[in-house]
Amino acid sequence: MSRRPAPAEQPDSGTATVVGDRVLTLPNLISFVRLVGVPIFLYLFLVVRADVAAIAVLAVGGTSDWVDGWIARRLGQVSRLGELLDPLADRLYILATLLAFTAREVVPWQFTGALLARELLLLVSLGVLRRYGYGPPPVHYVGKTATFLLLAAFPILLLADAVPDAGTAAGAIGWGLAWWGLVLYWVAGAMYVVQASRLVRAMRARRTEAAA
Repeated sequence: MSRRPAPAEQPDSGTATVVGDRVLTLPNLISFVRLVGVPIFLYLFLVVRADVAAIAVLAVGGTSDWVDGWIARRLGQVSRLGELLDPLADRLYILATLLAFTAREVVPWQFTGALLARELLLLVSLGVLRRYGYGPPPVHYVGKTATFLLLAAFPILLLADAVPDAGTAAGAIGWGLAWWGLVLYWVAGAMYVVQASRLVRAMRARRTEAAA
């Protein structure tokens, strides 16, 4: 995930993870497969209404969220492309699933709106950071936890909608995960905004000192 601030904000090279430029790596292949799963899910869910197959695609895409990152660190295959693909796949799964679920009334539009508002907040923050020469801030474990909870909740919610016999139990579990994911998603968003404001203030202070 390309979540590094400007070079001046980087940690000491003795403790930082080595990031390479390789493209053909196992973690990147997993991320590509996860990306391909997004249009497959939308086709299965919205076009052919094959809900069971859509549940399977969602389950694989969601549970494999941590696999590419773990393998990259385990095999020493962390790459700049992988740093971009991993969060891109996460966001596409979340956004595509939310919009599809809202279209078929699996989730209420208020829930979708709350998540989309958080994405808009983060997008504005990233735009401000880029104006000051910074890249996206590092991904926090709170954000990764929120993403995991949401990606775990979606196939369970779809199961509750598609299989009436499992509706009560699956719905309770799915909505429990979804609401916790939403709360942590906003907590992570607030943390990113705070971090961005600190970087911007630091840059403004340096510019003021240089102009004095």
